[in-house]
Amino acid sequence: MTAHYDVAGVGNAIVDVIFAAPDAFLLEHKIAKAVMTLIDEFRAEQLIELMPRAIQSSGGSTANALAGFASLGGKGVFIGKVKDDALGRSFAADLKNIGVHYETKMAKGGPSTACCLIVVTPDGQRSMSTYLGACRELTPSDVDEKAIAGASTLYIEGYLWDDEGSKAAIRKAIAAAKGAKRKVALTLSDPFCVGRFRDEFLHLMKSDVDILFANEEEAKSLYEVESFDDVLQYTRAWPGLAALTRSEKGCVIVAPDGEVHVIDAVPVKKVVDTTGAGDQFAAGFLFALNRGKNLRDCGRLGALAAAEVISHYGARPEQSVKTLAAKAGLL
Repeated sequence: MTAHYDVAGVGNAIVDVIFAAPDAFLLEHKIAKAVMTLIDEFRAEQLIELMPRAIQSSGGSTANALAGFASLGGKGVFIGKVKDDALGRSFAADLKNIGVHYETKMAKGGPSTACCLIVVTPDGQRSMSTYLGACRELTPSDVDEKAIAGASTLYIEGYLWDDEGSKAAIRKAIAAAKGAKRKVALTLSDPFCVGRFRDEFLHLMKSDVDILFANEEEAKSLYEVESFDDVLQYTRAWPGLAALTRSEKGCVIVAPDGEVHVIDAVPVKKVVDTTGAGDQFAAGFLFALNRGKNLRDCGRLGALAAAEVISHYGARPEQSVKTLAAKAGLL
């Protein structure tokens, strides 16, 4: 079966609210630094009041990755739930405007569209407080099996494991992908998320996952180890393809046969905001992989996409990553 899409992504549909502040802001308002914390609607409303002049844009890990994929010229479809409210309609329009196919039926009632309140400190780290809202309304009935079967790769985010309905939707999506002999990629999302669902992620890796994306801390949490060398030992024993990011240390790609590729980070003049770095790395890596590039070039394109997004506020590319990649000789 010929693939109609490069990537089908299933994830949380979230509107990002990005606010620059000093570390003292985190301490004063009890926001955990450099991780994602789930909050309720009341807490979300409180924090929004504290963030005047914040930047708003449609977001969510998987949707951000697909936006990066579109910037490279790739074709993606997104599955995720919003409410039929102002934020939800804005989210849908934004995805379509950048070239990502999105037809998930909007919820007519229930919780409002989700938001992620991101505080960016001067060191570029992002501390996220997430109200999932309508994201929790994603169910198996929202999964378009034909779209997933028609994509070369299914890309799923670990954050979805925070809700049973979303997990059921993921299982249906994986079954559709496997039935069509497509690849399944999992991004671990967050060290705390890994801590909550470690056993489930490890089980998925044994049975369903072909490609793993994780940063160093997520990988350490997954294997419950203290050093990156220990992570490598576990990853080399896993039969899948792993792409492990290490911030300024670059990335390490571990092939299914255990071969290891170490790729340097792409230098940037100033790290402004690390929001979306992992998402854009995944976008660049999968784009190159789907086009038959070798693993080293896959890692290089992922690193280039990540470098573009950390050089400005926001989780999606401001420059054409396709143009940057062409200049770097990666396309």
